[in-house]
Amino acid sequence: MYQWAEDDFVLPPGVVRLGASQPVNGQTYVMYHGTTRQTAKSIQASGFRPSEDGMLGRGVYLSRDLEKASRYPLDCPESDRAVVRVKVNVGKVKAIDRQRHPLQKTWHDQGYDTAWVPPNCGMVPSGLEEDCVWDPDRIQILGTVKPRPLQPSGGCGAYGYK
Repeated sequence: MYQWAEDDFVLPPGVVRLGASQPVNGQTYVMYHGTTRQTAKSIQASGFRPSEDGMLGRGVYLSRDLEKASRYPLDCPESDRAVVRVKVNVGKVKAIDRQRHPLQKTWHDQGYDTAWVPPNCGMVPSGLEEDCVWDPDRIQILGTVKPRPLQPSGGCGAYGYK
């Protein structure tokens, strides 16, 4: 069992953490991208390359929810995963809130910079939000979050209370 927790860090000026509402056009948010440790090193060295396709089409898949990102890649042991923490100016945002939405894969062609899947809308089995950013230049890498083995309960410290 692992715990996904960030070290305490100060948000960069003008950056917002996860909220329950739709990302606001032009706002900058902290987001997360789940991947393998090896790929996280490559991303830090060379930046993001957009996926050619996916649920929302081409783009870089992120979430403002660390829990969501920490589940990826699904077929990888948790101990080999890492989450790249980034800040993103979302630009113009389009909510894609149902399967077969008319702009599900063509949102960028309509002038949007980011597609946002709201939590619990039926698009994602986990019920957690997802974002797809078209242009990787909107993304600035802040660091990496790695899983920590859970400590047995019974002591004091950062992992639990007694």
